[in-house]
Amino acid sequence: MLAPSVSVLALAVVLICAVVRPFRLPEAVFAVPAAGAVLAVGAVTPEAVREETERLGPVIGFLAAVLVLAKLCDDEGLFHACGTWMARWSRRRPQRLLGAVFVLASLITAALSLDATVVLLTPVVFATAARMGARPGPHAYASAHLSNTASLLLPVSNLTNLLAFTATGLGFTRFALLMLLPWLTATAVEYGLFRRFFARDLAAAAIPTDPPAPVAVPLFALLTVAGTLGGFALASATGVDPAWAAAAGAAVLAVRALVRRRTTPRALVASAAPPFLAFVLALGIVVRAVVDNGLGTALAHVLPDGTSLPALLGVAAVAAILANLINNLPATLALVPLAAASGPGAVLAVLLGVNIGPNLTYAGSLATLLWRRIAHEHDHPVGLGEFTRLGLLTVPATLTAATVALWASLQLLGV
Repeated sequence: MLAPSVSVLALAVVLICAVVRPFRLPEAVFAVPAAGAVLAVGAVTPEAVREETERLGPVIGFLAAVLVLAKLCDDEGLFHACGTWMARWSRRRPQRLLGAVFVLASLITAALSLDATVVLLTPVVFATAARMGARPGPHAYASAHLSNTASLLLPVSNLTNLLAFTATGLGFTRFALLMLLPWLTATAVEYGLFRRFFARDLAAAAIPTDPPAPVAVPLFALLTVAGTLGGFALASATGVDPAWAAAAGAAVLAVRALVRRRTTPRALVASAAPPFLAFVLALGIVVRAVVDNGLGTALAHVLPDGTSLPALLGVAAVAAILANLINNLPATLALVPLAAASGPGAVLAVLLGVNIGPNLTYAGSLATLLWRRIAHEHDHPVGLGEFTRLGLLTVPATLTAATVALWASLQLLGV
């Protein structure tokens, strides 16, 4: 009885501290001791810890490389150029600005992961709205929602995708083709609902300002990102871990930045966020303990089998609910091994649930929690009521439409 109790308590402590961040300490400060605790009481075996470390090691390495790549792209001026383009293209019309944010946030989330959208694009969105004199709410919420919703497209777009990618048994290109229609559908549905929810804010006139001067597009950074994406597909096709392609892209920009004295080795290490990487590994160990001590059995009884449309809808719904109860990373770790028995389609349905579902609550994903802190830093208080009402409007409709689109992709393309 001790092992299950300690496992549940450890997970609760880790998640609560990740949300609250007492004394602004890194999440790893609480997660690593929690992982040690479940190991000490026998809730997880040393063999299971080794298995989780081997499984998560490549994922963590990939995440580190992508974080470095995104930061170096920011240093090259890529996100500043994005803000200038949004301001000029919008022509002081909030509706056009919202469309620009949707396009850029979707592309950046897909190519550079949701962390780039939350950490690097969100401040640009606030600055652009302020420069235009537009109300920031619709555009700021768009960056939050799309950091989750638009992370469906590629295995590299979200840590949840990386955790599930191997279990799908799909190649990089096949994964992207199957998720293309759900990705397009989800972003289109969400855009329409945003236009409805924020109709009053978008109709408010922006204060006339002179458009910002055009800036040079950081072509080298763009080409490096494009080459890295091509490397992901090539690596997957040849059986090489995509982490090597990410590391190569980051290395190209890192060498350039070091030669030009725009960064330092210490700054590069810091941009990889070592405490967060330790948190991910520790969280994986704690979740393994919870799954091995009863959660896995309980979920196996409620998770639908098969890849029919009703089954996929059920899988996506269970994943979304669990993501909002225990956060989407633990939900992914718990559900993917169970869904894998029904094939790649079921695993992809889990990803729909754990990626779209977190838009319903603050605690649904770490990205949303981070976005909330950034919003407060820009003097934009996030109301729980407004956040929840927007989530209730968008999540059920977006998740249902995306799941139907996934079912259609499976019928058209097979697996």
